Amino acid sequence: MPPAPLPPKEGNLFKRILKCYEQKQYKNGLKFCKMILSNPKFAEHGETLAMKGLTLNCLGKKEEAYDFVRKGLRNDVKSHVCWHVYGLLQRSDKKYDEAIKCYRNALKLDKDNLQILRDLSLLQIQMRDLEGYRETRYQLLQLRPTQRASWIGYAIAYHLLKDYDMALKLLEEFRKTQQIPPNKIDYEYSELILYQNQVMREADLCRESLEHIETYEKQICDKLMIEEIKGEMLLKLGRLKEASEVYRELIDRNAENWHYYEGLERALQPRTLEDRLQVYEEISKRHPRAVSPRRLPLNFVTGEKFRELMDKWLRVNVSKGCPPLFTTLKSLYYNTEKVSTIQELVTGYEGSLKTCDLFSPYENGEREPPTTLLWVRYFLAQHFDKLGQFSVALDYINSAIASTPTLIELFYLKAKIYKHVGNLIEAARWMDEAQSLDTADRFINSKCAQYMLRANMVKEAEEMCSKFTREGTSAMENLNEMQGMWFQTECALAFQRLGKYGEALKKCHEVERHFFEITDDQFDFHTYCMRKMTLRAYVNLLRLEDVLRKHAFYFKAARAAIEIYLKLHDSPLANESKEQEVNSENLSAKELKKMLSKQRRAQKKAKLEEERKHAERERQQKNQKKKRDEEEEETSGPKEELVPEKLERADNPLEEAIKFLIPLTNLVADNIDTHLLAFEIYFRKGKFLLMLQSVKRAFAIDSNNPWLHECLIRFSKCVSDHSNLSEVVNKVLTQEMQKIFISRDLESFNEEFLKRNPTSIQHQLSGAKMMYFLDSSRQEKAIAIATRADETMRDKNVKTLTKVLESLRDGGFGTCHAQTNEYRLACHKLFPLASAFMPLTKEDDGRFASVNHTALNHEVLSNEI
Repeated sequence: MPPAPLPPKEGNLFKRILKCYEQKQYKNGLKFCKMILSNPKFAEHGETLAMKGLTLNCLGKKEEAYDFVRKGLRNDVKSHVCWHVYGLLQRSDKKYDEAIKCYRNALKLDKDNLQILRDLSLLQIQMRDLEGYRETRYQLLQLRPTQRASWIGYAIAYHLLKDYDMALKLLEEFRKTQQIPPNKIDYEYSELILYQNQVMREADLCRESLEHIETYEKQICDKLMIEEIKGEMLLKLGRLKEASEVYRELIDRNAENWHYYEGLERALQPRTLEDRLQVYEEISKRHPRAVSPRRLPLNFVTGEKFRELMDKWLRVNVSKGCPPLFTTLKSLYYNTEKVSTIQELVTGYEGSLKTCDLFSPYENGEREPPTTLLWVRYFLAQHFDKLGQFSVALDYINSAIASTPTLIELFYLKAKIYKHVGNLIEAARWMDEAQSLDTADRFINSKCAQYMLRANMVKEAEEMCSKFTREGTSAMENLNEMQGMWFQTECALAFQRLGKYGEALKKCHEVERHFFEITDDQFDFHTYCMRKMTLRAYVNLLRLEDVLRKHAFYFKAARAAIEIYLKLHDSPLANESKEQEVNSENLSAKELKKMLSKQRRAQKKAKLEEERKHAERERQQKNQKKKRDEEEEETSGPKEELVPEKLERADNPLEEAIKFLIPLTNLVADNIDTHLLAFEIYFRKGKFLLMLQSVKRAFAIDSNNPWLHECLIRFSKCVSDHSNLSEVVNKVLTQEMQKIFISRDLESFNEEFLKRNPTSIQHQLSGAKMMYFLDSSRQEKAIAIATRADETMRDKNVKTLTKVLESLRDGGFGTCHAQTNEYRLACHKLFPLASAFMPLTKEDDGRFASVNHTALNHEVLSNEI
């Protein structure tokens, strides 16, 4: 039997509770709840109890809130208000699926409730339940056909479902209802027309799109967009003459947009190189100060013409002192002929400027200022750095610094060269020198912090960033608050290299939280964008959010987290107290006393640090509480604190790794590393079919990948070692692996891989490791293959040689101390400045490991089987 309705007095109080909730007067709302519930007749009134719970939730009392709402729902399970409130509570906790269920239950009891329908539609678009969203928007349109949001929401639902015809019909019907005079420009109406045109273009209705944009041209605010759409549509329709006129107008408007030149070329279709060059010469005469018409021809001209144009280009920019000159030419460095021409020209300038202050000794003219020689040397340093001739690059940059020791760009470049050489400590030192020349420059400060993190100088990097972060809070906390993910990803990798896995995981989880928050922040825009008619931006936002975790920051953090969890699964961290007990048994009385004294000091230091952090947290919480009380904003409760010690001692590291893996498999499936990381997880879980799926997907992307080769051999060996597999699974595995191995045994498969890649160190390393893995008696031969670094090797650089050295050290080839030291000395001769190959001393042993252990340690993982 349903509960009796409230009498007029209590009914009015209940309406006031609703009004207080809407106006965020939560304390007053609780007073009115108390007035109703204090009456014995209505002490169990379900809707009032539910509203009291919702109000308590807004004040941060989450547990009490759930108790009251559940109690209210039990007392009045047939009330749409109780179900709606329960949905709102679930929504505030980000449990969107549960909230949708609650809203659907509420709608069963009151199917035409506008507020519930609106709330449901927001959750459906947030969760991308597009079919459900379309149905809900249709109900809203039927109930409120005069409201703009009803029409727009319904049209967007069809657009997202790619039913373009229906979306266009709805938008056109709605447009007809807008009473906008033809000569008046209204921003919202303009956005509606442009959105309509976007749907037409996505539906490949080129002719209709062009006619549409020409019809409503005068009523559109974004004049640039009109011209861009016209140019694109005219090209697609084959009306090339008209398209060329449009693109010429666009170039007159912005002569630095490379897309406009591409469009103009497609419209003009020049037959010869001379015709193509003439197009750019004409534009250059019309826009003498424009850079693009002089730079773009360098992409396609060759031979003497390239030399002539490059000579002009370099002279102008070097004389002006243009720091990004090399950056503008970097894309040409794939062509060896063009690179040698550039080198010949610029080294000629340097020799001539040193002797006679002219670009060429055979010229007579105005002498160049001393700064011209400086910029020539700066360019040459970048040029030889790009070619891998680091000692020559350092000579040029040192001579430039000697002549002008106050130019930041020179120190910045010197740090960059040291980074490429493999000496990250020296790189960080020179970057620090660069930032000391201008301490008010945030960019150089951030770069310096980044270089310090790559050298594993975490504390120094934090101090560097603290110059620009808010006073009163630590730089780490402030950067986390500001979502400074560049810092957090680098920090995670630094902690990973240092073996501080808890701290590294904390940073990875912080990055993951940022992405969750960014996804959650779109909630506010679902209603805002329809109200403000920013429909193009809104659809672009939804599409961006769908692929958000494709971002490099997320991939870096996810990869680091997966690698660490795999490492923790293979070598779980021992309990500290047990470890100390074992150690103390093997010590003498004097050593034990010394150890205990050291422990006491460490505990005291840790306690002081913890007290400082606790005080900082308390102060922050007070500030947040004060802010919350002032603004009386609805909160979703405090987040769970990320404790490094707890994170690195996870109960099931592989399950934690899978949480980071899932977004990668959904969004970054075109990256082979995603599938190989998946293999590493499923290999340890013993999931054979999932292992097969991972290697098949990786094989489809790059069948010759060295890491994949290792995974294939390990997988095949693992299958052959497991005789207890079910008949069906065994049949599937045999069938699929046959396609890859083609009736070859593992040894011959590995030998063929080595023969197929004789000039790649990475491939030879993987083949050698698998040779030793399959037959440990072939250690000598395997090491000889892995350590070969003759002139024929094409990837002979610091990074690949460091990987080989790490494999020798980490047991990939068993015990081989003599060969490891011999290989290190050989690498040191090749790259004398790289710290990875420098002799170790006891003092810098730890620093060496931190600098040279690369973040991309998948080879290490492969060997830990």
